[in-house]
Amino acid sequence: NEILQMALLEPELALLDETDSGLDIDALRTVAEGVARLHDEQGLGALIITHYQRILHHITPQFVHIMLDGRIVLEGGVELVERLEREGYDEIRQRYGQAPAVVGGGGPGGSLGEGGGLGGAGGLGGTDG
Repeated sequence: NEILQMALLEPELALLDETDSGLDIDALRTVAEGVARLHDEQGLGALIITHYQRILHHITPQFVHIMLDGRIVLEGGVELVERLEREGYDEIRQRYGQAPAVVGGGGPGGSLGEGGGLGGAGGLGGTDG
């Protein structure tokens, strides 16, 4: 549905807020392929907000930002996603004053319940960048 809307409306920038939530792997792949196609064909820029890194297996972001309690605490490229996949978020929580919390599900960037939340955003630049 989102892909069709973007194809018809041809926005310069799309905000995809947890578009991957609740999708099975086939639907996720379809959405990711549609976003990538619109990026290539129409120059669509996309800001992808997610609590899971799995969509980033299908869309390679130009930029990655990690948020803690509503502020960006780390910035980088796809290597940041790979680092977080290996090391987790405990070090980030400790470094930025957040006590380590038990992650009750999800994956990298998953909800943290009581202690605030971590999230990530990736972006595909439009035709200008």
